[in-house]
Amino acid sequence: MSPAAPTHLPAAEWTAQVRGHAERVDALTAGHRARRAAGTRHPVEDFLFEYYSARPAQLRRWHPGAGVVLEPAADGPAPHASWRWYATGDDGAVALDRAAFLADRGDTVAFVARLLAATAGRPAFTGCFGLHEWAMVYRDDGHRHPLPLRLGQAGTDAVVEAHPVRCSHVDAFRFFTPAAVGRNKLQPTRATQVELEQPGCLHATMDVYKWAYKLGPAVPGELLLDCFVLAADVRVLDMRASPYDLRSAGYQPVAIETPEGKAQYVAAQRGFAHRGAQLRARLLEVCRGLPDATG
Repeated sequence: MSPAAPTHLPAAEWTAQVRGHAERVDALTAGHRARRAAGTRHPVEDFLFEYYSARPAQLRRWHPGAGVVLEPAADGPAPHASWRWYATGDDGAVALDRAAFLADRGDTVAFVARLLAATAGRPAFTGCFGLHEWAMVYRDDGHRHPLPLRLGQAGTDAVVEAHPVRCSHVDAFRFFTPAAVGRNKLQPTRATQVELEQPGCLHATMDVYKWAYKLGPAVPGELLLDCFVLAADVRVLDMRASPYDLRSAGYQPVAIETPEGKAQYVAAQRGFAHRGAQLRARLLEVCRGLPDATG
């Protein structure tokens, strides 16, 4: 797919976007940064900076996205002129050098595009009820999080044993306890990731954020932060529906072991799948706007 004609942003416009983006990131990461400085952590809110590799400083760096040209300001070109994968024209205008970016990151872009398209093309499965988190503590005293189990170990094990487990996400499945691995109807691997990921999966929805930052400067800053916000919202449900007792942190459980809890979980899951589908489509447009990246 050929790239569209470039969009030119005057200096006043892109400087306002840089400022607004930084303010939005600072608000979104304030709690995490304060806890990091104090040497404390939050079991829900800090997850996105522990599980994913992007740091607040990286999020704070605004990118216009592929196909956007930043006109020079009175004092010179945009700061992007000194950043990797950007090129500066004779007139001082700065834009992403798509050829240079693809030379380094083309394989990643192609993989992300395949995965996003395959996931978007499947129906959402909403019968997992968040049991992946329960399978991560099944018959194991060594838990990933230093939190009490809401039903205790025996009660938690009983929930896993009373339900079919059907986790399609390789990066959730790899944390299953040895006793839980064989209970999963699927055995996802990195090699089958494109074949198995589906849009109802909470972790696949959270990962829309990962793919956004993996696409780097080709993704506009607003889209990256929209993906971050969705991932943060999904993480709350993921932990509320987990076997952990988070009431001391202000989170009421979604008791997926009950019919009412299952219904609550599925309703929220469908809403997140809808939001994820919209962001996934926007990321696919980014991929398709990079020539020769998607075949």
